Amino acid sequence: MGKILLEMKNITKTFPGVKALDNVNLQVEEGEIHALVGENGAGKSTLMNVLSGIYPYGSYEGDIIYDGEVCEFHKITDSEKKGIVIIHQELALVPQMSIGENMFLGNERGKKNAINWNETYGEADKYLKMVGLSESSRVLIKDIGTGKQQLVEIAKALAKNARLLILDEPTSSLNETDSKALLDLMLEFKKQGMTMIIISHKLNEVVYVADKITVVRDGSTVETIDCHTTEVSEPRIIKGMVGREFTDRFPKRSGVEIGEVNMEVENWTVYHPVYAERKVVDNVNMNVKKGEVVGIYGLMGAGRTELAMSIFGKSYGTGIKGTLKINGKPTVLKNPREAINAKLAYVTEDRKGNGLILSNPIRVNTTLANMKAVCDRGIIDTDKEYQVSVEYKDKLKTKTPSVEQNVGNLSGGNQQKVLLAKWMFTDPDILILDEPTRGIDVGAKYEIYCIINDLVAAGKSVVMISSELPEVIGMSDRIYIMNEGKFVGEMKASEATQENIMACILQSGRGE
Repeated sequence: MGKILLEMKNITKTFPGVKALDNVNLQVEEGEIHALVGENGAGKSTLMNVLSGIYPYGSYEGDIIYDGEVCEFHKITDSEKKGIVIIHQELALVPQMSIGENMFLGNERGKKNAINWNETYGEADKYLKMVGLSESSRVLIKDIGTGKQQLVEIAKALAKNARLLILDEPTSSLNETDSKALLDLMLEFKKQGMTMIIISHKLNEVVYVADKITVVRDGSTVETIDCHTTEVSEPRIIKGMVGREFTDRFPKRSGVEIGEVNMEVENWTVYHPVYAERKVVDNVNMNVKKGEVVGIYGLMGAGRTELAMSIFGKSYGTGIKGTLKINGKPTVLKNPREAINAKLAYVTEDRKGNGLILSNPIRVNTTLANMKAVCDRGIIDTDKEYQVSVEYKDKLKTKTPSVEQNVGNLSGGNQQKVLLAKWMFTDPDILILDEPTRGIDVGAKYEIYCIINDLVAAGKSVVMISSELPEVIGMSDRIYIMNEGKFVGEMKASEATQENIMACILQSGRGE
């Protein structure tokens, strides 16, 4: 056994009405990659927020022992001074600032009241090289992709002399190529002696990089698995997470009759809202039938979200051309309100930024897209609003002590259920689900899949965009494959494999 760098002993953290952590214990050896896994709401991020000082000393019970010393972190800069740096799931970068400016924001290079820009960009370039980025540190964040932005966050952490790096869902918004590159970078850092804690719902990635895996369930430590002495598999980890065997990741859908075409898109073309000459969706044709789940798969930047948003009341893009038919009739939807009135719903991939108001309760969020249904002469009937939100909480099995709980206090999986409830309350016939299970655990994913099955069983049409190939294949009846703004293939899910879908993309173009 190597040197213990970090020990968290009997950590207990309570929020109003909820005990988020209950005597949690964690030991991390120097120079290892230690994975922290568990269902949404299990307490993983809460534990790391305690460690990093986001939840300050005195707001929890228990001890943090780092490098043999009992530590009392009152703010995040206290932990960073010790070399403990956390990278959150939501990237904390300013799009309109350069890479170098972002890397040293709050950690500026230079003398008092004067930033040394040569030192800033010189240092930034050095750390960018360490993470394998060839971009100049003078490039704006908005001009690089999500995968590269994630590497900037890691370079930013290295610039703080990170000794213990905490990565919270680092690959949740990356495609498979970028995810693999990031995991390999972690393994390279490990060779150099860095210690890392990774939180991830992608268990195949956990198995790939982790030396040890600590399982947390309902705010308590269940077990720590040594990957070097124990044979580790995804089913083995899942059993620890959910407390039972999990044999089928995708619920069976039987007895659902696929009906007539409900929505059809013909020769659909969309141009970029800022760079009007750039075509982001190129002459796309697709349809979805009643009772059918249609998957759309493509690598990052393929144009999937742009397609979905442009269909949903032209909420993205300029110069939109083509024909949208709903129930066989050509339909022009000028804005999202007209789309909602046409029984179309779009569940955004960005639940925290565009989907929900985190500072408002579940009750308010549930009815946001259909306010008229809970209003009387323009005045909100809060009793009716409460009744509706409780009904959807029970229907979707949302875990919360009350619908008066602010959405920002919920786990990712439960936030996703509130977002689904918001759009289900509009009573749509067609739902476009954009990354409906991003950043949520296997148990919550299964519950979302069951909701999707219930929707199509009721005759609804579902278009599901996903970056996870097993999910697309496991949940879809048909799959459209998208690359560089075009549909480059269509196949029945029963005939699809990960290999032939990727081959379809690669044969159609660069496949980047």
